Amino acid sequence: MASHRRPKQPSRARVSVLTGAAATAVALSAQVSAHAAPAQPGKDEVKAQVDRLTEEQEQAAEKYNGAKERADQLRKQADQLQEQLARGQQQLNDLATGLAAVAGDQYRQGGVDPSMELMLSADPDAYLARAASFDQAAGTQADTLKALKDQQRRLDQQKLEAADVLAELDGQTQLLNSAKNDVQAKLRESQQLLGRLDAADRRAVLDGDGAASRSAERVDPSTLPPASGAAAVAVRVALEQQGKPYHWSSTGPDQFDCSGLMVYAYAQAHVSLPRTSQEQATVGTNVGNDWHNAQPGDLVIYYGDRHHVGMYIGNGMVVHAPHSGDVVKVMKADAMPISVIRRV
Repeated sequence: MASHRRPKQPSRARVSVLTGAAATAVALSAQVSAHAAPAQPGKDEVKAQVDRLTEEQEQAAEKYNGAKERADQLRKQADQLQEQLARGQQQLNDLATGLAAVAGDQYRQGGVDPSMELMLSADPDAYLARAASFDQAAGTQADTLKALKDQQRRLDQQKLEAADVLAELDGQTQLLNSAKNDVQAKLRESQQLLGRLDAADRRAVLDGDGAASRSAERVDPSTLPPASGAAAVAVRVALEQQGKPYHWSSTGPDQFDCSGLMVYAYAQAHVSLPRTSQEQATVGTNVGNDWHNAQPGDLVIYYGDRHHVGMYIGNGMVVHAPHSGDVVKVMKADAMPISVIRRV
């Protein structure tokens, strides 16, 4: 009769070896998975990210436009102050030279008048306080010293103003560079995302829902309701730019950003608009945010932070410069959330 022996149990050492080998295999498998090529993002995922980056890029671009506008103003103001300082210093020098000439004549004639000594001292206030005690103090000399003192005060004040302007200009320049770097970073990130797609998906993302397609049909102005005055000129000029590329910080005539297109179109009608969409949201008359109340030529400002703008042209449409990679074109007026409509 065969005996039934229990299977021999593996030794504790053998179990440890097997367990270690299994753990090593799992770890190696995890490492292989970790170094495997990441899954390619889908078209919808890329589109969502590109749309977000596009909006952030336009926000940064309008921030750049505002900083550049202010920096240009400050630079012009600083130049004017420097010119004033130069003229003021020359006037001060002329006054001082005149006093020195009088003192020289007195010295050659036997000694400097006590009042003149006081005038040429480092404390002109002392002279003005005590000049009356000197019978020799001529009225013309007192007037000259007073003019010298007043001119010095003006010069000191202008120097303070110039220093403040230059300090603000330095801050605006830093803001300008920061916004510029931000725009360029967003653009690079968008291009990297789009580069992961094949040609067909990349084209689909760029075309969007058709309203922002580079191949959008041009609108014939003759099919639109008439405008009048400066608005008529602005609408005509804006529509003439259809097909020209978007480029951030540009105001034409060959490329535009959203607010730059508005500035350019109204400039041809001899109307000056501020540079950014945020500033443009304060011009003229408030028409609310219902496009049904808009008239051709009105500025339609979009989003809560007002970082995009288009021009109403009638028939429920606006002309605008959308974003990088696109061109000036028309879209439905309510394709984006309207913040406010302004009648120029």
